[in-house]
Amino acid sequence: MIKLLLVEDDANLRYIVQSSLEDLIGGYEVKVAENGLQGLEEWKEFQPDIIISDIDMPVMNGFEMVKRIRETDGDTPILFASALTSPKDVRNGYEIGVNNYVKKPFVPDELDAHIHAILKMKQGSKSRNTTDICRFGHYTLDAPHATLYHEGTHTRTLLTQRESELLLLLAQNVNGVVRREVILSHIWETEDDYFASRSLDVYVNKLRKLFANDASVQVKTVRGVGIMLVLSLD
Repeated sequence: MIKLLLVEDDANLRYIVQSSLEDLIGGYEVKVAENGLQGLEEWKEFQPDIIISDIDMPVMNGFEMVKRIRETDGDTPILFASALTSPKDVRNGYEIGVNNYVKKPFVPDELDAHIHAILKMKQGSKSRNTTDICRFGHYTLDAPHATLYHEGTHTRTLLTQRESELLLLLAQNVNGVVRREVILSHIWETEDDYFASRSLDVYVNKLRKLFANDASVQVKTVRGVGIMLVLSLD
């Protein structure tokens, strides 16, 4: 049984999605909220397996709700179901921690497919990361705990799960180009998806900022090919 929190201000759509998932498709327990503030309350009480949320809502919008959730919960998958899918909105969503987007209007079967894909990806990444510890330069990446350790300063940086997965894949191929389609297939389980591709760009920028003060490590984009982690040895 999948515990799903649906945050949506349209009462008709809430009813259609809830009844479709629980009664027609089956295998779901759905709790509903009509705005981001109620969504926060239900998230704390219900502890869902996944959250599906609109963006443009009264009282508190989806962006603000996700920001607050991600302050303490970086694990629960969150999917935005919205008509707001401009490049700016998509980038904002991924930067605050959304896992994926589905564009309105959608049919319940499509939403069900997205949900299972995200949960499968979450479980698969946990399985892949159980023994992955990678060293490069002055760094040690502990992928199971999403932690990056710097041997020189003895500092530990906590990463998100996806940052850890991307950095691990690049570090395992240090100074070599990892093709975009390989990254998308390995981490997002797709090779040609607009939202996944934009999400990859966001996480590449996050890794660049992570190493911004270390000239020995660079995350470079090879246009039309892929991404590479460049390590300069002193």
